[in-house]
Order: sequence, then structure tokens, then C-alpha cells
Amino acid sequence: MDTYYIFSYYLIQFCGHSWMFTNMIIRFLSFGEDSVADTFYSIGLAMRICQSLSILELLHIFLGIGNDGFFPRLLQITERIIILFVVIASQEEVQGKSVVCLLFFLWSFLDVVRYTYCMLAVIGIHFQGLTQLNYVLWILLYPLSVLAEAFAIYESLPHFEMSGTYSIKLPLPFAVPIYFPYILKVYMVTLFGGMCFIVRHLDTEWNAHLRCCNSKEKSN
Repeated sequence: MDTYYIFSYYLIQFCGHSWMFTNMIIRFLSFGEDSVADTFYSIGLAMRICQSLSILELLHIFLGIGNDGFFPRLLQITERIIILFVVIASQEEVQGKSVVCLLFFLWSFLDVVRYTYCMLAVIGIHFQGLTQLNYVLWILLYPLSVLAEAFAIYESLPHFEMSGTYSIKLPLPFAVPIYFPYILKVYMVTLFGGMCFIVRHLDTEWNAHLRCCNSKEKSN
């Protein structure tokens, strides 16, 4: 029962990210650079649905039906939720930026490969080429996606400063103001710390996989 459920989950995520990835390519080939500014409006809802569903993966790991490390996956999901819902979706001026198009392209591309790999692994199908592609792409492109996320934060700062969105004063005996752009600047720095941790984790997993493959070849 768990296998059917987790396979269905990966299949839904694969279909969602494949549709977004294909949609972006077709729209770019059809409309050129004009399609970049409309990326959020064309696939933003689908992206929000897929990223919201990804929160279930933390439950999967907790229940033992997911194979990812809890903390690395928590970092990845949290950063995407914050960037997508807090930074991009809340500021209409940011939604038409080129960095949003780049970010959505990287997210969808990486997840098409990842969910293909996960979906086949659940039913016991392993392709060495797909496994290598999954790890190598994530190790190479994940830092680029983090750079895009940091740049999206940078692009949003003037708009948060002007609008005052999420900047509040706590109702304490001594009113403590919380200036949201400062929080974003701190978070932008922590993104790179999380990136280093996740890349090291992926590299460790990849090396462990290579050692396992080598030991199997020697035993044969």
C-alpha cells in the first residue's frame, strides 16, 4: 500500500513539473523574450501547488516511506516555500522579473529528473545513467538555483521597503519594530550556508552510491 501511495505521489509531482518545464520551453519558442515576464502568471499556480505538496515529503520521511535525509529535505522545501510564497507571490512587481523565470526553470528541470529517479526507484528500477544524472545535476545546478533565489530576494528588497509588507511592531510593553527587509538580508546569507550543507550531503550520497556499485562489480 505504501509503495502505491508513494509512487502515485512521485508521479503527480513528475507530471506537474514536466508540464511546467514543457510549458516554459514552448512559450519561449513561441513568444521569445516576451514569455519571460509572464512566467509567474502562466505557471505560478501550478508551481505553488507542487511546492505545497512537497511538504508531504517531510511526513513521508518521518513515517519511513521516504529515503531522503530529513534535515536536507527540510532546508530545500523551506527555502522554496519562503522564496515562492513570501518573496515572489506577495510582491507583484517581482513576479515579472527575469530571475523568476530562471528560478522556475531550474526548479522544474531539477525536479523532473529527481521525481523520475524516485518514481522508478520505488518500483525497483535503477538506471545507472539516470542515477548519475540526478546526483550530478543537483550538485551542479542546485548552487545556481540558490544564487537565483538570493537574487530574487535582492530584487524584492526595494519593494518590501516601499510597501512595508510583513514589517510590524510587536504588541509588547515596549513596542519592538520588525523590519522585514532586514530579515530577508539575514536569510539571504543563511541560504548559502544551507547550500554548502546540502551540496556536501549530495556529494556524500553520490560517493556512497559509487562505492556500493564498485563493491557489487567486484563481487560479480
